Amino acid sequence: MHRLGDVLLLLVFAVAGRSSHELGLTPLGVLQTAWPFAVGTAVGWMLTWRARRWWVEGLAVGGMALAVGMLLRVVTGAGAAPAFVVVAAVVLVGGALGWRAVVQALSVRRRRV
Repeated sequence: MHRLGDVLLLLVFAVAGRSSHELGLTPLGVLQTAWPFAVGTAVGWMLTWRARRWWVEGLAVGGMALAVGMLLRVVTGAGAAPAFVVVAAVVLVGGALGWRAVVQALSVRRRRV
């Protein structure tokens, strides 16, 4: 379940970024934008495969998506402008925490009913 949420977050991030910069929204274009962050997300998954707390997993997955994604962008010449790093941090870390918080709240509520 968590991997699907993270993949959807990455796709929304890539589509929104490409759209805001008037780049093509082709499947290949979206994948070209998303791949560095997908690699970082996979690193986060590997680091948290035994995490017991949703917020630890969210911070690690979002943080790795950001850190590894930006590193790969710099290494491949795509760049990492400071404003982009800030926006990406808010979206990737905030999104990874945010959707997990919603799922957690709904599951707690469901257990009480």
